[in-house]
Parts: sequence; C-alpha cells; structure tokens
Amino acid sequence: MIAIDNKLVSDHIIEEQFVCDLSKCKGGCCEDGDAGAPLEDWELDEIIQHFEVIKPYLTTAGLAAIEKQGKYAYDAHFGWVTPTIKGEMCAYGFRDNKGILKCGIEQAYYDGKLEWKKPISCHLYPIRIQKSKLDPDLEYVNYEPREDLCKAACNLGKKLKVPVYIFLKESIIRKYGQEFYDTLAATAEHMNSQQPD
Repeated sequence: MIAIDNKLVSDHIIEEQFVCDLSKCKGGCCEDGDAGAPLEDWELDEIIQHFEVIKPYLTTAGLAAIEKQGKYAYDAHFGWVTPTIKGEMCAYGFRDNKGILKCGIEQAYYDGKLEWKKPISCHLYPIRIQKSKLDPDLEYVNYEPREDLCKAACNLGKKLKVPVYIFLKESIIRKYGQEFYDTLAATAEHMNSQQPD
C-alpha cells in the first residue's frame, strides 16, 4: 500500500495495466453490479439541479425507474446510489447505435450542457474507494476490475502498456487533486526504477 495524506492506495494501481475496451465489454459496468453507481453527497445536488438537462438523454425505462425510485436511492451497503432498471442497468444509461451502454449525464457534459461529467465512482472505475470503519478520515483506494467483464480491458492495457493510474489520471485528479496525482505518479516512477531490468 502507498500512503498519501489519509489515503491508502493499492500497489496494483501502479503495477497493473488497464484500458477500457468498450467494443468488447459494451459498457457492462453500468449494468453489472450489486446496486447503482455510488454517489457522493454533493452529487445528489448536481442531479437535482440539472435533472431537466439530463432528462432528454434518458430512456423511457430509465425515466420510469427514476419516477418510481427517485433520482437517487439509498443502499444499505453503498449509501446513496443511482437508481437501476429492474436491478440491472443504471437508470441514467442508454445504448448507442453500436449497442454500447453510455451515460446520459456524461453525454450532456460532452454536449456542453453540464460542467459535471458523471458520478466520480463511475469515472474512477475500476478503482473503488472504501472508507475505513475505524477512522472516517481514512480511505482505501483499491483496484477492483471484474474478472470476466474487464478481461478485455486488462488485455488491452497490457498490450498498450498503460498503468491503471495513468489511464485514470483525469478521474484521480478530479477526485483528489493535482498534488495527490503528482505524488502518486512520482511514487510510481520511483517504484518502477527499483525494479530489476
């Protein structure tokens, strides 16, 4: 583990390689899970404030799920999460003409209608963050790809030689800031320089 401030970062984030391969997984992480996408408290306000902007990007089934469950829901294990369609696909998702599952929030962002890109938990995946039960200020930053679903992404990462922390640079900076990322990158360079050729 790498300690940066009050975060314990798994070595796998530096050692493993990963690049999403949407042509293979079809965005399956948006529908394959135990609950919707975990949301930070401030993201609840983003959804409420910008829902009318996001709404045109959503499917009929997604809107029906939101109507029934609310714009976000509470899960006993994950806390606040996005609602899902029949316990599967995120209610904020839609499929493009290639059958790839995309995020309606992110599409609104790409269209210049939002400044919030998407839930940070989605942006960081396959990094997952867990708060310590003993110390509320301590966070565990882990690398947790799904074995089957993310196999193509792990293979593509190895082929392209892209470490997890580099692939997720934008989202790590979004979550923890530039200084945190620079420390992580410098640690990675130091660790890699210690490896035998």
